[in-house]
Amino acid sequence: MSDLSPGEHKSVLRTSTGPAAADIHQWVEPTTRSSEAERLDFWDRAAGLLDWHTPWHTTHSWTPPQKEERRGPEIRWFEGGRLNAAVNCVDRHITAGRGDQVALHFEGEPGDAESVTYADLKRRVSQAANALEGLGIEAGDRVVIYLPVLVETIVITLACARIGAVHQLVFGGFSAEALKFRIEDTGAKLLVTTDGQYRRGSAVPVKSNADAAVDGLTAEAGGTVEHVLVVRRTGSAVSWSNADLNGDGLGRDLWWHDIVGNASAEHRPQFFDAETPLFIMYTSGTTGKPKGLVHTTGGYLTGALFSHLRLFAHPNPDRRADDVHWCTADLAWVTAHTYEIYGPLAAGATQVIYEGVPNVPNAGRHFDIIQKHRVTSYYTAPTLVRSLMGWFPDGVPAEFDLSSLRVAGTVGEAVNPEAATWLRTQIGRETRTPDGEPALPLVDTWWQSESGSAVLSPRPESTRHKPGSVAQEMPGWQVDVVNDHGAPTVPGEQGHVVITRTGPSMARTVWGNPQRYYSSYWEKYADEGWFLAGDAGQRDADGDIWILGRTDDAINVSGHLLSTIEIESALVSHPDVVEAGVAPAYDATSGHAPVAFVVLTEAAYVRTQQDSAAESELLHVLRNHVGQAIGPVAKPRSVIPVPEVPKTRSGKIMRRLLTQLHDGEPLGDTTSLQNEPCVPQIKQMCQTRRTAPAKENTSV
Repeated sequence: MSDLSPGEHKSVLRTSTGPAAADIHQWVEPTTRSSEAERLDFWDRAAGLLDWHTPWHTTHSWTPPQKEERRGPEIRWFEGGRLNAAVNCVDRHITAGRGDQVALHFEGEPGDAESVTYADLKRRVSQAANALEGLGIEAGDRVVIYLPVLVETIVITLACARIGAVHQLVFGGFSAEALKFRIEDTGAKLLVTTDGQYRRGSAVPVKSNADAAVDGLTAEAGGTVEHVLVVRRTGSAVSWSNADLNGDGLGRDLWWHDIVGNASAEHRPQFFDAETPLFIMYTSGTTGKPKGLVHTTGGYLTGALFSHLRLFAHPNPDRRADDVHWCTADLAWVTAHTYEIYGPLAAGATQVIYEGVPNVPNAGRHFDIIQKHRVTSYYTAPTLVRSLMGWFPDGVPAEFDLSSLRVAGTVGEAVNPEAATWLRTQIGRETRTPDGEPALPLVDTWWQSESGSAVLSPRPESTRHKPGSVAQEMPGWQVDVVNDHGAPTVPGEQGHVVITRTGPSMARTVWGNPQRYYSSYWEKYADEGWFLAGDAGQRDADGDIWILGRTDDAINVSGHLLSTIEIESALVSHPDVVEAGVAPAYDATSGHAPVAFVVLTEAAYVRTQQDSAAESELLHVLRNHVGQAIGPVAKPRSVIPVPEVPKTRSGKIMRRLLTQLHDGEPLGDTTSLQNEPCVPQIKQMCQTRRTAPAKENTSV
């Protein structure tokens, strides 16, 4: 049985010295052998790193999953406690006398830069909070934020938290259709966007996507959107609507500088129950529509703050003022929520945020930024590391001073040995043992949108370096690798990764669809009360865990989890496509890439058979069609016309078989197929087209 049996663990608030001075690296941490009381006492102490307006009376209570009702567990942390996330991220640091400390070093892709102190950040967040309230946004209302990595993105996020509005950040590269779904699903009253964003050296329009997304979703059309708040970033020309949708005398479209820039800089915060929803994070699953995971305030903030301090803060509190943290993720991803917004800011850290891509204006842009701001912790994706390896085959030029780096981290997928070695020897080249060996600590973290914060990771002080292994649980979490029947696997045996004791940052439900929360995560091991992560894994002889990839039909592309069915749906929406099967194929840079197998209409098939140029053009169109429907990150690397896609007798597309056929791997059992003769045909097509790149050696 996981977590608590039905019941409660009661506690009282402990006085905190504050995160800047907390000597957390010296804490006694619970292990898998610790009692439940010891584990919850630890989380009591971690929650005490926050400022609470009202103490909690119950640390944790848990109602197990209910199979008959098809309901996931009811997870509650720090009940009775009241706090404000924005106060914890901004105000309290000023009260502590650190208002002049830099909170954000912003670097824009064109070269513009700005450093924002905590005092200035409070002023801006207060203005934005007043502006939100002036637009009629109240506690519990949803606000969708469709912005690139800007100071304003963090400001409006914290302003939502300050007034109790639930925010939902959307990646700026997503299409209008993807944005529209999130606006409609959340019932948002406000969309915050920008005229454009800088991307790969160009000013890219953004508001046109926002306009298309709110079409049909405004209050006058029976929807919920009342206003679109627009940040002026690129100066691009935009269309504008002055329609008064809610009778407040304001138009639908409003400029940020008019509404926020002219608002009062004094704002009195509200305080909310620990279980008050803070944000919704969408993640693609296997049923097509993304799932909106709900994270609550007190538990999420506790997990984000503690794990940031444990993995990235200097172990000596007296040296922590020199920390400069940089998480390279887009602010819309959960990685950035936890380790670029809430975790670092709750800790009172200084950090870098960067708007653009890593190779504009040149491939050394990240190294320039590390050198300029004396970055001490660099948290990025293995995909980016592999890109840097390609851009600098002879190593990072000596002209870059990277000596400030003290720890590096990776996220999104297990880092392969070559990338880990390159990161430690090149980016961390100044950190060496007395014998000259690479010594830059590397925390290869494993966690998910669902967990909210890191669950598995080597500790930065660890001397046991195993590239690709995410090692052991973070304090207060418990994880296992089990077979279909729930029995632990033996070392070297693949199994399902399950979380058997959740931490407080765990998502509580799926927005508007609690049954999907149950069916997606809890149904398989409902009797045990375990969370099914959806990843395959195995333990080694030391007990360390290795993540082997997804067990469901989803694709991890550079840390972005994409639904195969969502991509298939986009392809089938094209008039030339009858059916589609999408599978994850090996990619040396991004780890995986979607490859699409499409069954064309008869007319399209005849057209493409008669003219090779027509086939090339159609495949190009189909790739772009997916990019327009979902976003460029979802574009298939290759589109391969096939006579059929392999299906089981129950009609399920065997996507893993498609991966094996494409990548030239040994085929699994095909006896369950209803159309087995198509397998050798697809295999021949893949071999003829030669779309599968050669695999690098990732053996340990």
